[in-house]
Amino acid sequence: MSTPAAGEHRTLPLTRRLLFEHVLPHWPRLALAGLCMGVVAAATAFNAWLMQPMLDKVFIGHDAWLLYVLPIAVIVLAVVKGFASYGQAVLMTTVGQRIVADIQKSLFARLMRADLAFFHANPTGGLISRFINDANMMRASATTLLSGIGKEAVTATFLVALMFYQDWLLAAMACVALPLAIQPVARIGRRMRRVSTNTQVEMGQFTTLLDQVFQGARHVKAYCMEEYENARAGAVIERLYKLVERAQRVRSISAPLMDTLGGFAVAAVVLYGGHQVIVGARTPGAFFSFMTALLLVYQPVKALANLNISFQEALAAAQRIFAVLDIEPEIRDRPGATPIVPAGGTIQFENVRFSYPSGALALDGVSLSVPAGKTVALVGPSGAGKSTILNLIPRFYDVGDGAVLVDGMDIRDATLDSLRGSMALVSQEVSLFDDTVRANIAYGRFGASDAEIEAAAEAAAADGFIRSLPKGYDTQVGEHGIKLSGGQRQRLAIARAMLKNAPILLLDEATSALDTESERQVQAALKHLMRGRTTLVIAHRLSTVVDADLIYVVDRGRIAERGTHADLLRQGGTYARLHSLQFSDEARLADFVAARAARA
Repeated sequence: MSTPAAGEHRTLPLTRRLLFEHVLPHWPRLALAGLCMGVVAAATAFNAWLMQPMLDKVFIGHDAWLLYVLPIAVIVLAVVKGFASYGQAVLMTTVGQRIVADIQKSLFARLMRADLAFFHANPTGGLISRFINDANMMRASATTLLSGIGKEAVTATFLVALMFYQDWLLAAMACVALPLAIQPVARIGRRMRRVSTNTQVEMGQFTTLLDQVFQGARHVKAYCMEEYENARAGAVIERLYKLVERAQRVRSISAPLMDTLGGFAVAAVVLYGGHQVIVGARTPGAFFSFMTALLLVYQPVKALANLNISFQEALAAAQRIFAVLDIEPEIRDRPGATPIVPAGGTIQFENVRFSYPSGALALDGVSLSVPAGKTVALVGPSGAGKSTILNLIPRFYDVGDGAVLVDGMDIRDATLDSLRGSMALVSQEVSLFDDTVRANIAYGRFGASDAEIEAAAEAAAADGFIRSLPKGYDTQVGEHGIKLSGGQRQRLAIARAMLKNAPILLLDEATSALDTESERQVQAALKHLMRGRTTLVIAHRLSTVVDADLIYVVDRGRIAERGTHADLLRQGGTYARLHSLQFSDEARLADFVAARAARA
């Protein structure tokens, strides 16, 4: 999978992308919110301006009429400002939440298109962290930024404009602190972004650790590794604590910095403005009106400095999310790809070579054929390349050299949906979702009726045990089907494949982890499923493939032998040796069990 260049995650490109792709599409609400912000800012500035007539004309000039008019004006301004503040807050919060929800949807959709290799290379906890931790960081930051930046910036603009209108020299003296604060605030923001990025990375690792430990709780307890896992978790938690503490220290610098610089500015204004009042160059009302605007403007300016920190946190989260959004799958439809409609389902490998991203050669010139409607088995030692051969057929990976054909068509020329729609997979690792039995079977064909689901379950020898469950087909199976036995889970997987009714069947050691009785039941269901279908079987237990129409022995990424069970035994090669080892072990085990039973 291709990844974006590092330079694409600098501040300006990230900001531009957030703005144009995710913010501007909501411009109608943003425009209405901007109007509300303008009303709030104007009301705030007008309140500051009212200080001048209040002091000069009411308290000094004793204007009784204005004494009654000004309170009414203050009340009207407060009501208008209150409604406008509510409107902009609701509109901006809604836009912020909508932006994050849309990003989460895009992120999930992109991951659904990602190659299988991507999921193998990226821990589940890290991906979940993108959805939970990074998205929550963006949600909090987006809400704060959108509701804060506009309001505070517009308010500060109106107040500064009022100050310059009243006295440009005093205003210039008051604003001299702002340029001095730009560089420190920018440096604080950059530090905050680094800390936030590291925190999100650690959160991803922590999520991965929790996922692994909770999934492997049985083994943790079996090997008495509780203290070891406590130590691992404690180390990650301590790193997180230090990062959060550092973030808080960085975040806390901004307000004291602005207060200190603001204090110098206010002192200069008091000194110069007070002198003007004493010498009669300025009225007290004009001076206090200016001071009111000055004191009011420092609050939004401080807020903007703090919002820069939230902005950097949002950019850190966006950088991690965009890194996934920018990934393009390598396994995708070619231009001009056409749907494949298997007539019989013949599968052919023509001199196929394949290496994994690590560089390890898995297949080295493999050629084989699975005739339509026949059952072909792949056997051989672990790591020989059997699962790789199976994974290439539905294009979980693409061949390096050579070609894989279905009914004479190169599968790379077929659309992925039609290719995978023509195949059903039953593997040793059954994937069941924390949903009902019915929903798990229906995963085989979306929209199947209850009657079709129950017919598939009956054909898979699963209907009997399903009906004995507390709620029958509506019983929740638990995470990964934990509430069911291995054999039951496997039969649900077979029922799912039955429901799909695909012409090509891929079986990846579907019975290797089962006990004898469960294997007998599952084998019976598999025979029903395999009837009339092109079937490729991977098996370690040779007893399960003796009836296959053709057997290929895979060794070190090559086809070492081929033939029927009887042919391969007569050849006396790798297959015969594996068969001899397995059946001698089974015979010794049977003798041991019989002798123990006789002694009992």
